[in-house]
Amino acid sequence: MAEPQTETPKRHKHHPDRALIRSRGYFHRLGPGIVTGAADDDPSGIGTYSQAGAQAGFGFLWATVWLLPFAFAVQEACARVALVTGQGLASIIKTRMPRWVLVLAVTLVALANTVNIAADLSSMSAALRLLVPIDQVLGVILFAVGIAVAEVLVPYHRYARVLRWLCLSLLAYVAVLFVAKVDWNAVAIATLLPHVDLSRTSIELMIALAGTTISPYLFFWQAAEEVEERKVMAQLHHRSDVGSAHLRAMRGDVFAGMLTGVFIMFAIMVTTGATLNANGITNIASAEDAAKALTPLAGQFAGLLFLLGILGVGLLSIPVLAGSTAYALAETFGWRESLELKPREAKAFYAVIVGSVLVAVALNLIGIPPMTFLFLAAVLNGLAAPALMVIVWLLARNHDLLGRWVSPLWSRVLLGAATVLMAALPVIWLFAK
Repeated sequence: MAEPQTETPKRHKHHPDRALIRSRGYFHRLGPGIVTGAADDDPSGIGTYSQAGAQAGFGFLWATVWLLPFAFAVQEACARVALVTGQGLASIIKTRMPRWVLVLAVTLVALANTVNIAADLSSMSAALRLLVPIDQVLGVILFAVGIAVAEVLVPYHRYARVLRWLCLSLLAYVAVLFVAKVDWNAVAIATLLPHVDLSRTSIELMIALAGTTISPYLFFWQAAEEVEERKVMAQLHHRSDVGSAHLRAMRGDVFAGMLTGVFIMFAIMVTTGATLNANGITNIASAEDAAKALTPLAGQFAGLLFLLGILGVGLLSIPVLAGSTAYALAETFGWRESLELKPREAKAFYAVIVGSVLVAVALNLIGIPPMTFLFLAAVLNGLAAPALMVIVWLLARNHDLLGRWVSPLWSRVLLGAATVLMAALPVIWLFAK
């Protein structure tokens, strides 16, 4: 694989100084973790969180407290394996597992990602239509072309900066909290005192919340971007070995990202619970439906912020979805892969990115409802996630692979518990009434 072109340290300062993440200039040193966490709140995820808040009010706020450590453990293990080995997740699986395991996992991830992109493009176009009069299909095409062109033509070190700034769009959902009328005492009680409902409908929402928070595409993206960042570190310092400072900084970066993602989930469920559920609106078909419903209840400002957030996180998450598919397939088949390479240097890699977006556009053109997209993506993610999490758990504790940098006990316990949860929820759903 070709190395990225040399740049001055100033242009790459977000990673070489990541070990100093607590010092001044924190935002500039954030790495893949914050982008991964923010991309977790894509438009389809926003729709899921909105439905949970509308249907159950504050009833699922307790889930955010439990999902945060689980999501962090999964992403930290993926980042650790990639940062220490300098290889993407698919590359490592290919050398450590039977090939059919890799092919099955990557196929499921690619299918789920493509369906997710289709749902996100549809949501973004529908949200844009609420702001300006534009044809739904035309909006889908415009967003698809713009995102694909940017991801293919802009080098990684510049693209990463754009993705980090797009993370700020998530603040729109925090701002909505300040214009909605929220009973914070009720929020605190619902968050700290879990009330577990084992009805089939509640289990379905729990599966959806867990699936949108712990998604397989994030595993591949986190690992691939840690490899990209390690290349930058090697380019600037002429060394690629990893020390304890790098791992501590990676852990802080990943935690910041997942905390951001889960907090936005919390904010959306609080907002929709305090407005939609409190006013008897319990069925939300999409993120844009939530934005429309919020406007008369919480004011034009709340609805506008919600819409702008959908557009911002869509611009962030679709490149992550397409990129994770490209990295997974490239590592599986041994293609050259890097967002630093020019299109002519990694034709197959970039073809996957463009192809994923084109297939997603085609799914929109044949008239599949957005909620069908979301259901299919959730099912595919649910099938792929537990198996992949078992693989990540095995890799993260492998001394031959990671040496003294194997995952600590707390990480293995959290990752194991998250795996059991993801595998058990569908089984519980089968027996629920």
